Amino acid sequence: MTLTDTGPMSESTPQPRAVARPRIVITYCVRCGWLLRAAWMSQELLTTFHGDVSEVALRPGPSGTFTIDVGTERVWDRANNGGFPEITVLKQRVRDVVAPTRSLGHSDQSPKPGA
Repeated sequence: MTLTDTGPMSESTPQPRAVARPRIVITYCVRCGWLLRAAWMSQELLTTFHGDVSEVALRPGPSGTFTIDVGTERVWDRANNGGFPEITVLKQRVRDVVAPTRSLGHSDQSPKPGA
């Protein structure tokens, strides 16, 4: 069967180009028991950025490792950033890479003093 100009999709019909969406990789220490934390963060990121990222991957890493990369940019490193990110901070950092103009609603609000 060949395509003709009479059908809805002819050979001359331009095909839509897929827009490259970044991949998020969470690398975690298995021995430290951080799989559940990584899985929870991946679920939060997939829920928030479902149309903006291609996937969230969980990657076992060396002892003590907990990093989050969006494409080629590292947005969190436990060793350099001093622990684990609050989920709102993580979402803001991911948003700044994948969709800088996007509002995160309540996650964009600064905490109230004393709260």
